[in-house]
Amino acid sequence: MLSLDGLEMIALLVVMALFIKVLEQFGMFEPVGGEDSVEDDFELSIVCHRPESMDKLQEQTKFTKKELQVLYRGFKNECPCGVVNEENFKIIYSQFFPQGDSSMYAHFLFEAFDTNKNGSISFEDFVFGLSIILRGTINDRLNWAFNLYDLNKDGCITKEEMFDIMKSIYDMMGKYTYPTMQDDIPREHVESFFQKMDRNNDGVVTIEEFIESCKKDESIMQSMQLFDNVI
Repeated sequence: MLSLDGLEMIALLVVMALFIKVLEQFGMFEPVGGEDSVEDDFELSIVCHRPESMDKLQEQTKFTKKELQVLYRGFKNECPCGVVNEENFKIIYSQFFPQGDSSMYAHFLFEAFDTNKNGSISFEDFVFGLSIILRGTINDRLNWAFNLYDLNKDGCITKEEMFDIMKSIYDMMGKYTYPTMQDDIPREHVESFFQKMDRNNDGVVTIEEFIESCKKDESIMQSMQLFDNVI
């Protein structure tokens, strides 16, 4: 069982931890076989969306060509047409939390990956986000997490936005908590979050406050390092 105190940190870390499961789901821990055949697949496969060349993606991300081949193989297996829509994205996440409701959290995460706001995540969208989460600097990762929580993208996190995020996490994981979650628990954790993050007590958390507070939290910094060598 996961304690409710532990869920306070999950609000900051769950986005990264779940990507291990995503990589497993996409078969991205499997060894790469023949590079040429994967390269041919990448360049020649007939899909609804044709990704950019691996050479270009290698320049734009922090992945090697071989890593991109593995990522693309897994992505194409799950998304043969070259893109994933929100409905399918939610289905993927629902497999990890069969006793909870991950749909709202998956929606927020989908919005963070869908940087073009066209209702779908391409392979490029996927690897750009993954590159930040797994290979970015601490500031890169915290900026990405802040953007996830800043639901209306106005440059600050309000209590209502954080409540929506916390509620979605509780909906997803609540049945695994101990003691059993009460309805007012998400709001209590939002207040705790703001006590730590809202340094000037103006009712919102800015990107500067968010990054400064996270960097001062030793547990958060240590946990982020766990993802340095995922792939």
